[in-house]
Formats: sequence, structure tokens, C-alpha cells
Amino acid sequence: MKNVYTLVYFIVCCFSVNNAFAFTTISPADKHLQYTGRVDFSDPIAPIISWPDTSVAANFTGPYLAITLDDQDGKNFFNVFIDDDLAHPFIIHAVKGEKDYVIAERLPEGKHSFLLTKRTEGEEGATIVKSFTFADHAKLLPPPSRPKRRIEFFGDSITSGMADESPDDGVDDQSKDKNSFMSYAAITARNLDAEIYMTSQSGIGIMVSWFDFTMPQFYDQMSAVGNNDTHWDFSSWIPDVVVINLFQNDSWLTDRDKKMSPLPTDEQRIQAYINFVNTIRDKYPKAYIVCTLGSMDATKPGSKWPGYIETAVARIRKARPEEKIDTLFFDFTGYGKHPRVHHHQVNAAKLTAFIKSKMNW
Repeated sequence: MKNVYTLVYFIVCCFSVNNAFAFTTISPADKHLQYTGRVDFSDPIAPIISWPDTSVAANFTGPYLAITLDDQDGKNFFNVFIDDDLAHPFIIHAVKGEKDYVIAERLPEGKHSFLLTKRTEGEEGATIVKSFTFADHAKLLPPPSRPKRRIEFFGDSITSGMADESPDDGVDDQSKDKNSFMSYAAITARNLDAEIYMTSQSGIGIMVSWFDFTMPQFYDQMSAVGNNDTHWDFSSWIPDVVVINLFQNDSWLTDRDKKMSPLPTDEQRIQAYINFVNTIRDKYPKAYIVCTLGSMDATKPGSKWPGYIETAVARIRKARPEEKIDTLFFDFTGYGKHPRVHHHQVNAAKLTAFIKSKMNW
């Protein structure tokens, strides 16, 4: 009789173990997954994420969630928010190559949601989304409703959120401290209930960058990984508002470091800005454009760079009086590093109020 009980116990245990490890795997091409940002769907079952704050969202059932990613260089970081808890992300530091990341194992039964966002940017490489795994018999539900409003940001490290989660006295260049989700751009979009596309790259300028390409060469790419020949379809997603926050790196590399030879004249700086704004206007004829700068030292008292932008915008308005365009500058506080989250929150509040007043949102 003892042997019979032992056999029954063995069978029950095996059943329990197998049941505990039964999963449902969902393809990244599933129609219930909601992608936001410039995602490369050349291969629908292996979409590629490279731009900062690109996201994937879904509603699902069951207690378990795992995400499989294939990362290019092992330098990217991601947030995963469960059930709209934006204050407590699960942070993924992606290793190089393919790996399963278990996000949650003991959620309450019933409906849940997740939001995956790319904290880092193109300089950390691209990531292939391979699959999503849920508990056995769990399923994806219809995705969240998309916001009706849309904002695109063209910017540099400030927009990308470089070092925003580093301590005020901390270093300024660690990928782990970069969180695009907490930059002024992403906060503003959430404040306005707007969908965001973040077209930004640390170190980039309009005339000159810390590397061998500039925003006028970079802004139209599908992939954010360096200067490449991929092409974004601008007709596929059209913003209501465009925010341009560029010229910080131009200010350092020309006036401070003298990296251009010959140095551009004031007129050339103004015209370069006009040319880029006109390029964006050609892509988005009806968008409202906000030309901003800051909050680093390009907006410090006495800086010429806000004046270049004001002059450029005034000339654009003179040439096209119907133009929907304005300037707004973030104050330099004297803090000598990349803005931290508390700086971004102040800047986001200023930009949010400005856009609300102009767009009647």
C-alpha cells in the first residue's frame, strides 16, 4: 500500500510541476500588441526597436509575463510597467543576443497591462522583439486606446534623457542612468495625453555633432543606429505638434571647442536653423512647430543661441505669415551637467502649459 501512495504522490507532483510551467507564447506580430515609435517591421515577426522611448503595450490575462529580446550590443535598457504603475518599472538591462526576461510571475488572476519602453537610444544599438510569454490559457486582450494627440520631438541628449536618473553629483554618461521615459519630452506628452515619437540622438547638432553626421542627415532614418541608409515613411504617422530642441551641441562645438573651420558666421547659423525647420515643415505641412532650446548652458544669460533661433523664426514668419510656429526657451539654472529628472519636470510643466495654450488642448 505504501508503494501505491508513493506512486500517486509522484504522479501528482509531476502533474503540478508540468502545470506550473505551461505557457502561452505570443508572436510580436500579434494584432493586439500596440507599438509606438519608429519600429522597423521589415520582418513582421522580428520587429526592430532603436529609437528612444519607442514602446510596446498590451492588455493580457493571467499571472505571468516574460519578454524575449535579441539585443545588438548588450548596452540597452528598457522599462516595463505593469498595470499602469509608472512609479515602479521593472528595468531590463539587455544582454547581447537573445534572452528571456521574466517580468512577473505572481500577478493576481484577471486582467493586466504592460508597457515596454526603450530607456536608451540608437547609440546603444538596436533590439529585436522576439516574443511575449504568458501563463497557460492566458490571452491578449484588445490593446489600449491610442491617444488622439500626437507630438514628435527632434532633439539631442537633453530630449533623450541622458543622465536624467543620475544623482545631481553623479556622472553624466552612463547608459543605466539614461531614461527617455522621464525626459521633459516624454513627461510633456503624458501631461497632454499625446502619443510621442522621439527622434533624438545624444551629441547631435544641426551644423556639427560630436560624430560625423548631423540631424539634417539623421532625422529621416528608420533606424537610429548611426548614420545609415534606412528611410522612415513620414506619411505613416503625422504629428499635430513638432518640438525642436537643437543647437546645444552646436554651441559647444563652435564657440567653445572651435571644431568647425572656418567657424560659421551668425548669418550661417541662423540660415542652418531655417533650413532644418523648412525641412520639417515640408514633411508636416499642418503641424504646429515649437522651436525651443535648453535647459543647458546654450540658454545661459548672454548666450547668442536663443537669439539665432528667434531671428530664424521671425524670418520664417515674415516669408510665410500663416506659419504656425513659435519659440520657447528653458531657463539655464546654473547646473553644469545634463538635466536630472527634477529639471525635466520643470521644463515639461513649462512646455505643457505653452502647448495647451497654443493648441487649446
